[in-house]
Amino acid sequence: MQIGGHDIGVCSWSLQPTSMGDLVTQVKQLGLSHVQLALGPLVGLDQKQKLFELSRLRSSGLVLTGGMIAFPGEDYSTIDAIRRTGGFLPDDHWRQREQIVERAADIGAELGLKTITTHVGFVPPPAEPGYAVISSRVLAVTAMLARFGIDLLMETGQEPADELKAFLQDLSAPNIHINFDPANMILYGAGDPIPALRVLAGHVRHVHVKDAVASSEPGKQWGDEVPFGTGQVGPAAFLGALKEIGYTGPLAIEREAGSTRLDDVRKAIEVIENA
Repeated sequence: MQIGGHDIGVCSWSLQPTSMGDLVTQVKQLGLSHVQLALGPLVGLDQKQKLFELSRLRSSGLVLTGGMIAFPGEDYSTIDAIRRTGGFLPDDHWRQREQIVERAADIGAELGLKTITTHVGFVPPPAEPGYAVISSRVLAVTAMLARFGIDLLMETGQEPADELKAFLQDLSAPNIHINFDPANMILYGAGDPIPALRVLAGHVRHVHVKDAVASSEPGKQWGDEVPFGTGQVGPAAFLGALKEIGYTGPLAIEREAGSTRLDDVRKAIEVIENA
């Protein structure tokens, strides 16, 4: 499905599939053919089961917009908890997570993926010791992904757009870019997504369609994720800003809350069509 020149897809984890067959069925029920694929469930399989799941995916006709990897031990219960446990910064998880990314990249290369999205963790201010740590680890990951021909896409949300842009410029790695998620900017209290998109325009390679309402204490308490078109992102303004910056890539609908996700994705497609 294409709308406004964009391939419209869905994030596989939004549908909470029990298997690759279940994912294929749900995506086709939505009338879609594009998917951003969570690689974590495949990483944990034995070789026989992995080959079986990959064969089902290949025979489905689905087109992958990219991959995504999350990590065991990440705690999203509060913003403070994910600040401590997320991404590549925690020393006690770093080596394991580096290995997970490498296994995910191997699978991604088998599937012909060109990008893998992840939350690298909160980037400390440059004057803090953790800045050098996260910089070196992100560069190590991008160098490893480059061997597979894959780009690393950092998820937006943890940092204000100007800080994230400065971090990218400081790293100066050719295969690190942005997956722009407008709702994350609101959920984390990191700023208005529309100006943020303009700041990060030259780095955006993949986009999530997601919505949210800010908390009364932005940056301290989580905002609330809501169905696209019912929150503070503003579909018309968001899609207009994407056009303004010249983004023509895929739009992957992400829904990580609620018990009616399939219906919420359907409604998001309608909102995109009517924006």
